[in-house]
Amino acid sequence: MDRVTTSWNAVGKQSQFFAATVRSVGDALVHYKAEIVRLIAIMGLGTGALAVIGGTVAIVGFLTLTTGALVAVQGYNQFAEIGVEALTGFTSAYFNVRLVSPLTAGIGLAATIGAGATAQLGAMRINEEIDALEVMGIRSIAYLASSRVIAGVVVVVPLYCVAVLMSFFAARSGTTVIYGQSSGVYDHYFNTFLNETDLIWSFLQAVIIGIAIMLVHTYYGFTASGGPAGVGEAVGRAVRTSLVAAAVITMFVSLALYGQSGDFHFSG
Repeated sequence: MDRVTTSWNAVGKQSQFFAATVRSVGDALVHYKAEIVRLIAIMGLGTGALAVIGGTVAIVGFLTLTTGALVAVQGYNQFAEIGVEALTGFTSAYFNVRLVSPLTAGIGLAATIGAGATAQLGAMRINEEIDALEVMGIRSIAYLASSRVIAGVVVVVPLYCVAVLMSFFAARSGTTVIYGQSSGVYDHYFNTFLNETDLIWSFLQAVIIGIAIMLVHTYYGFTASGGPAGVGEAVGRAVRTSLVAAAVITMFVSLALYGQSGDFHFSG
């Protein structure tokens, strides 16, 4: 019983922190604009050696390049079994938009920006830097958590664009170059089944995933304890929780949007 009570208390504390972070977004936009701009630059392009390859944007691009190529491999071979490999363009327009791109962008965000935010805030917590900010009268949640949530949402926009474009490019290249399918056939079925509405919903899904990931990671970093080892444990817990949250959000968004009709018409 004590264990259940402790778990519910932890959920309550997290919910309280999330609500405080969302409420402080306005304060962050008004008072800490320079910090938000700095965080956007760091999250998007990286610093030091990471900036050479383009930071998180390049990492997500490589991730979706491989997942898009897998869509081409699986789609072409499965359709070839029944003699309709021309429909491989359909798999790219359908699965990359609804599943692969937003979820891969979320995974890349959690593994790079999210983990880095948890480590930074955790190091500040154990070094009593957060307490020092509060003593100086700085709104710690707005300055540290809300600013990172805002920056994460802004960075999600190019992340999603890169993810979608790279997944489309990989699927088309794999189908037309490696498997030798006519580019005209591929483009015909791809353009036929590509739904612009799905792209908009997919973008909104990526934004929601980004918000959830940044909220989770800032919470675990803000409440880290136990020295350097505690920071490492906080990063691990945050990554696990954010990945589960991204998968759950993807499931519920898919159920809400496509659970009844599917928003899919096979015939013209």
